[in-house]
Amino acid sequence: MESRINLLAAPTSGKIAKRFAGAALVFEQSPLPRDLRELVQLRVSQINGCAACVDMHTKEAVAAGESEHRLNMVAVWREATVFTEPERAALALAEQGTRLADAFDGVSDETWATARKHFDEDELGTLICLVAFINAANRMNIIAKVPGGDYQVGMAAAFLE
Repeated sequence: MESRINLLAAPTSGKIAKRFAGAALVFEQSPLPRDLRELVQLRVSQINGCAACVDMHTKEAVAAGESEHRLNMVAVWREATVFTEPERAALALAEQGTRLADAFDGVSDETWATARKHFDEDELGTLICLVAFINAANRMNIIAKVPGGDYQVGMAAAFLE
């Protein structure tokens, strides 16, 4: 399977894609732990059906020390006992923030209140930006039909060099 288009090869989309990917570096310097960021990005990518992002975030999470067992449980996190309360709050916020059209209010007050118990203002703001960012990345990859399976750890960082 090949991509429909190489966004990096076209002059304008190449500039946009590179700047978009560069914005991801800010998350590396954020107060959210890498393992939590990878879990959130994986769950959003599963919901959206983005093979390229599921591939990337499972491999990056394993490289960062995340267990394959927990990664396998992300799709069923509500029924799984392997996630902490803060992780569960972040996953709930990520799911509702991804499935905005499924609920009139988008993210429920209950989900927001739970997230506020576990994250400070900076962490919450970062989490909101992360959910929006990965949703945008999913959409670009899905529209371009970027396949999953060939990602190697560190490829995303190397892209920015």
